[in-house]
Amino acid sequence: MSGLQNGSIPPQTNGTRPKELETLCRELKTKVDTFLDTPTEDEVLNSVKNQIIVARGVIDEALRRYRPEELSLSYNGGKDCLVLLILILASLPSSASLQSSTTTTTTTTTPLTTPPPPFPQSLQALYIRPHLPFVEVDDFVAATSTTYHLDLTTANQAMKPALTTYLRERPEVKAVFVGTRRTDPHGAALTFFDETDADWPRFMRVHPVIDWHYREVWGFIRALGIPYCPLYDKGYTSLGGIDDTHPNPALKGGSKADGGQFRPAYELTEDREERLGRDR
Repeated sequence: MSGLQNGSIPPQTNGTRPKELETLCRELKTKVDTFLDTPTEDEVLNSVKNQIIVARGVIDEALRRYRPEELSLSYNGGKDCLVLLILILASLPSSASLQSSTTTTTTTTTPLTTPPPPFPQSLQALYIRPHLPFVEVDDFVAATSTTYHLDLTTANQAMKPALTTYLRERPEVKAVFVGTRRTDPHGAALTFFDETDADWPRFMRVHPVIDWHYREVWGFIRALGIPYCPLYDKGYTSLGGIDDTHPNPALKGGSKADGGQFRPAYELTEDREERLGRDR
């Protein structure tokens, strides 16, 4: 692919003040729109464009169904939820729930325009931290939470109790964006909108990137120059904890110029090889 950039340096780590969320969202919207409008003969990037259009439709539907304060994001700093985060932020400026509406009173035939609600100052997110987290992942989650204005809750529990506690403390949350893809464990039968199972805390799971392929995830990240966790440059392709995550053996054999024995994650091409570095 041409015009791709290495974006592995975590953003906003130099003490500079992050941009206001609305400004950031409008810049990201422009970046995504420009990417969509730029012709390319690259097969992967054209597939990425199609996936963006579908994912935006799902996000827009979620923003129609739920107010911003009713939505949260499952975020662990990984590539899939990073793509999802960027697309959510790029969708907020066009969200119907944030636009003015026109109503007619009973005493006049003159349409009255009600002012739009204020633009959100943050996006709620939940980081379910592995038992033995990588320092690089923790650092990246912290840096990006600042950059992208995440109202982040960190949970040091297993997923079910973490979600139970989170929803008890934030009862207004009705739906959670999740970056699960079809090739992930338990992802094969999911749709764009799925209620949790009866024995789980009740909320709607929203899966805008469920049908993205591995190459498309990296095509998006690199074409738009999105900073990503530096572990991906060391051959890791799926991030968990230190106890169950290793560099992907399919990427073994990187040159010294690549910085080590493993090539970067974006050089992998097959979905079925993505989790070869995971024990579970």
